[in-house]
Amino acid sequence: MVIGGSIAGLMAARILADHFETVTVVERDSLSNLNPSCPPQKPEPNGDISQANNVHVPLAQGQRILEHLFPGLAIELSLVGAPKINWTADCPVLGVGIRFQADLATHTCSHRLFEWSLRRRLIDHYGVNFLESCQVTQLLLDESQAAVTGVQLLTQNRSQAERLSANLVVDARGCRSSLPQWLETLGYPSPEETAINSFLGYSTCWFKQPQNFQADWKVLMISHKPPKNKRTGVIYPVEGKRWVVVLSSVGEDSFPTDQASFLEFARSLQSPLLYEAIKDATALSPVQTYRRIENRRRHYEKLSRLPEGLIALGDAVCAFNPFYGQKMTVAALGALTLDSCLKQKAQPTENLTGVSKRFQTELASTLETPWLIALSEDFRWSTTEGNQPGSMLRLMNQYINQVSKSAIDRPGVWKCSIRN
Repeated sequence: MVIGGSIAGLMAARILADHFETVTVVERDSLSNLNPSCPPQKPEPNGDISQANNVHVPLAQGQRILEHLFPGLAIELSLVGAPKINWTADCPVLGVGIRFQADLATHTCSHRLFEWSLRRRLIDHYGVNFLESCQVTQLLLDESQAAVTGVQLLTQNRSQAERLSANLVVDARGCRSSLPQWLETLGYPSPEETAINSFLGYSTCWFKQPQNFQADWKVLMISHKPPKNKRTGVIYPVEGKRWVVVLSSVGEDSFPTDQASFLEFARSLQSPLLYEAIKDATALSPVQTYRRIENRRRHYEKLSRLPEGLIALGDAVCAFNPFYGQKMTVAALGALTLDSCLKQKAQPTENLTGVSKRFQTELASTLETPWLIALSEDFRWSTTEGNQPGSMLRLMNQYINQVSKSAIDRPGVWKCSIRN
């Protein structure tokens, strides 16, 4: 059973379908407005999913894993209008200044379309069940209090608690996860937390792409430049010939909350290209501002005790600032880690002893590099709060700085850095 239909939860469900006879995803929000036979068309968020109004862009590694788990996904996204982006040719990054043809292409689409595509495939091809409008309230343990046997949940009317049995419970509820509190209630220790906050926030707005718009780019990025220039702007094309425009800044900078301030913020960027593209475009959504998106990590791998038959992944373990674009790829890597741990058991549905601890340890190792990459970016700003992880962060900073300098006029370096 998977708690939470997040991207990480959906990928976990895909892995579990290869190892268990029945897989159920318990989702707190209502999914009834997302017709399984018809892709969503509007940019309005679903339920209280904070990132539902945003764009999904997998890194090259994430794209490869997704295609492995969901064969034909890229073709399906293309058929429903998700643009294909060659990231070395179609996306000028102002500040890098290098463009060339390569095989590094992924599709950009809305959060809702991407979730719909994964959910439909899980239902149609892998027999995964979805329980919507249900809230898990606590874990159920066996008589020895050593293993999870299921969960207690409240159904849609919230009037009566029900019990749902499971051999394995996966917490994929993201930042809303209550697992630390549940563990404490059951007499287990809760994990240590690490938070690194650069006070980066951003605002998004959807626009209709102007008719007959001509440019030599599909995605436009205007990057910040530490330590003084804190503002960044990106235009992403998504299905329906629409743009999702993201404006961000770090520190104590203010973020636009309406159309007028959104355009004024765009005008203030280092290059006028983004402002010129959207100034006469028709807005399709209100401006939405996102804050409190620090990098936060829960160290389940350090726990001395953890119930058998219980794992946590995705943002429930390590929540990255979504602006850095690592979230989906890290979720995909977590799914592969889960698959590896389950394959080490000859009969995983009958004997899961040791899987929980092994998974959290291996996941922590998988998270280490993307975590350091995110922190190396955050600590370029003097306003960032949190403990720096010492020599490894300094080494990562030196590495990234050297790659950035070398990539300015060396396509091979730029291609390798994007691919990996």
